[in-house]
Amino acid sequence: MTQTFLVQLAYITASILFAFGLKFLSSPATARRGNMLSACGMLLAVLATLAGHQIISWQWILIGLMIGSAFGTLVAFKASMTQMPEMIALLHGCGALASVFVDWVHYEKLLHEIIFSISAVESIMLYLSIVIGALTFTGSVVAWAKLSERLPGKPLLFFGQQWINGLILISILVSGALFFQHPSEIMYFYTFLAFSCVFGVLLVIPIGGADMPVVISVLNSYSGVVACTTGFVINNTLLIVVGALVGANGIILSIIMCKAMNRSLTNVLFGGFGQVKKRTADGIKKEAHPISVEDAQLILEAAKTVIFAPGYGMAVAQAQHAVRELTHVLENNGCDVKFAIHPVAGRMPGHMNVLLAEANIPYDQLLEMEAANPLLETTDVAIVIGANDTVNPAAINEKSSPIYGMPIIETFKAKTVFVIKRSMASGFAGIENDLFYYDNTRMIFGDAKDVVQRLVAEFKTK
Repeated sequence: MTQTFLVQLAYITASILFAFGLKFLSSPATARRGNMLSACGMLLAVLATLAGHQIISWQWILIGLMIGSAFGTLVAFKASMTQMPEMIALLHGCGALASVFVDWVHYEKLLHEIIFSISAVESIMLYLSIVIGALTFTGSVVAWAKLSERLPGKPLLFFGQQWINGLILISILVSGALFFQHPSEIMYFYTFLAFSCVFGVLLVIPIGGADMPVVISVLNSYSGVVACTTGFVINNTLLIVVGALVGANGIILSIIMCKAMNRSLTNVLFGGFGQVKKRTADGIKKEAHPISVEDAQLILEAAKTVIFAPGYGMAVAQAQHAVRELTHVLENNGCDVKFAIHPVAGRMPGHMNVLLAEANIPYDQLLEMEAANPLLETTDVAIVIGANDTVNPAAINEKSSPIYGMPIIETFKAKTVFVIKRSMASGFAGIENDLFYYDNTRMIFGDAKDVVQRLVAEFKTK
């Protein structure tokens, strides 16, 4: 067997491992196994690449390996679970940046050859890879800055923004057309590279922090596409296959997230989402019904079924461990406890699943929205903890509402609803939550972690 055959065999094996890894990542119960399979596939791919290609400098490879491993280990141990959204956004950006560097080096290598030769297909793939990779990198950095609160989470808008975006897009297209005609002119290459970096920033800054689940999903898809196009540029089948897998999974996830937020995919791809018209819900407002922690505990003590509906507020308060303790107390009291997970709850896809898994909530207690909704009609108490628009009945009842048609967790159907919230503030859609005024809803005001801990303390003092 030749070396080339062994390398291709390793690539095929790595691709299979990646495919199964992605499959297993679709379920919390098998996610760790999927992560390990994907890691093994990446290790095999790296070893095969090093063995099958001419290595210019092993010293630099070892230095990069040590720096990257040290930095990755440090981040893995230091980053808390509530920091996962911004870390995921940054990792997407790093992957895109790596692809840009690979394309850039390949292009520079072609320029220094005695006879410059690049086909039309190669130049198109190089252009697409650089443009998508550059805007994905800068867009991911902005998403990271918003999620980590280094930039304001609210949409950043300025006068003439759409016109500027249009001019930059035209500049990218024109410089690309000139590059296709004169691929040896490096100035055209630098031009669309620079404009793409700026375009990535302008695409993400007008998007509010609450819309980041969709943003991260789209950026994930972009990073897969740029890996695929890079594979065409350097003629690497593994990158083509893996990039296509990641890109396709990202697109599917983006569609799911868009449906969960009642947005169109076209709206997402062109960065127009996050600018939802803000208004207050119509109709006569009813008075909210606050309840003390002591009285809430008495109702929970008599409850036989409880369903939690967590949201970003739980992540901000870092209340997941307190929630796990309350779950344990309720179960010891003979109560059946479940968790209803909305697809866009939190700041990234699966955010609530990750937080609850960190707190060792059993996987079988986590229900998807479609599975949880039929159970809520017979549920004694639904506890909304840090969620807002994802439980707002206006999405079902008010056709004039900005969130009308958005699937929600139908907590209002439970016999009693507890809403743990700091205030009556609206969610990202800018409308009041009708659930707060329902006759069966009781508001428990305060920090989510503090309120849940006080509920636990009440149970222990009885």
